[in-house]
Amino acid sequence: MDFSADSSYLQVSTGSYKRQVYEVPSGKQLVDQAVIDRITWATWTSVLGDEVIGIWSRHAEKADVNCACVSHSGINLVTGDDFGMVKLFDFPCPEKFVRTCFCMVTTTSTIDIRILPCFSRRHMMEIFSSLNL
Repeated sequence: MDFSADSSYLQVSTGSYKRQVYEVPSGKQLVDQAVIDRITWATWTSVLGDEVIGIWSRHAEKADVNCACVSHSGINLVTGDDFGMVKLFDFPCPEKFVRTCFCMVTTTSTIDIRILPCFSRRHMMEIFSSLNL
């Protein structure tokens, strides 16, 4: 769940793999895509939406990518998946099948991930480089 920068909207990803946006505090669902496209999000943890189409590999199924997090600067996106892959992308990544900037393999599926506010892209790439086996 993510709130807009002005706290007027929130977005959720449903179990049926739909991105839904709601007005706060009324709870009314927003369906006008033009309005949704103009919202600036304070955070982004959704694996769904036009902004993150590129995180899905050519052969990925809907349940394969479990989590995402956009950096506080708004220019990097980290994802985690069922295969233990932690991937770094540019954000937004609206084109299909984008190559990752960096990838790290963990031993189990990654179910949640966050980027610390103090981490820059350089820091993340250094961490990925030092941990990549």
